[in-house]
Amino acid sequence: MTASDSHTTLYTVSSSPHAHSGASVPCIMFDVLVALTPALLAAVYFFGFDAVRLVAVCVASCVGAEALCRKAMGRPVKAALADLSAVVTGLLLAFNLPPSLPSWMAVLGSVFAIGIAKQAFGGLGYNPFNPALAGRAFLLISFTGRMTAWHAARLPERWSFGGLTMDALTSATPLGMVKDAIKAGDPLPVAMDGATTLRFLLGDMGGCLGEVSALALLLGGAYLLARRCISWHVPVCYLGTVALFSGIHWAANPAAAMPPHFHLLTGGLMLGAWFMATDMVTTPVTNKGLVVFGIGCGVLTMTIRIVAGGAYPEGVSFAILLMNAVVPLINRATRPRLFGQRRKA
Repeated sequence: MTASDSHTTLYTVSSSPHAHSGASVPCIMFDVLVALTPALLAAVYFFGFDAVRLVAVCVASCVGAEALCRKAMGRPVKAALADLSAVVTGLLLAFNLPPSLPSWMAVLGSVFAIGIAKQAFGGLGYNPFNPALAGRAFLLISFTGRMTAWHAARLPERWSFGGLTMDALTSATPLGMVKDAIKAGDPLPVAMDGATTLRFLLGDMGGCLGEVSALALLLGGAYLLARRCISWHVPVCYLGTVALFSGIHWAANPAAAMPPHFHLLTGGLMLGAWFMATDMVTTPVTNKGLVVFGIGCGVLTMTIRIVAGGAYPEGVSFAILLMNAVVPLINRATRPRLFGQRRKA
């Protein structure tokens, strides 16, 4: 060894990122939980003990399934549970369930979401599909009757807000009522006047636990944007595509179609657009890809709601899962050209 060699500076080479923003998975997951709090409070207000029961069962089952899967694979358990991802999955799954669903079905959905849709692919960061939506799809296919059994929000038959007196819905979800009326050739059962729009905005309707209050979900989405946990591309493109698609359909046939704000405020659209379709693991990595992803989710959602036949009136869950499947293709098609790389002829 020469004298010069003894003074050679040693450099540590590591993989990117070399500069860190300070964000971490636990911090991001905690922000998601904070953003979901308004919708959680609305669910408890509207559905009472059933909301508390299903949230507790799903969160506990997801955390337990995560621990058991990690232990069975010989991986650290404590660190995996500390990232709060299993808690977020459990809460989101509960938000996608009807209030009357039996607890044992919720446990099955939670185990499927964690064990099959997440850990079977390698855990957080490797799952191609949103685990909560995969769990919902599993339950919907396995227990269709119980997954489509609804009851009204826990409100008086008539209640007042801001001088407006409104009748509470006591039957199926608004999307289901409209779908049944269109199939039977009956007049549309929902008139989207100011009072009805306000009811739907606040959450006075039947539906899954976390999807009924569009206002609570919008507050949570705004928080995620402010915290920079998500970008605007997916929710804006998703909601904008739904509004455009439904607006064209409504303008073409107003007697047999609902206006855009009906589709924006009902079903799982707000929950899906702000909290499901924005999952950083299962969405594209480029801004152009996010735009394509959001538009694709909107087109598929409205295709299922309006064009597709059958008794299932919703389309958000399957639309997002289908777009999750093509994310690798979107990433490949929208990846930026490297500096100095020639364009293909």
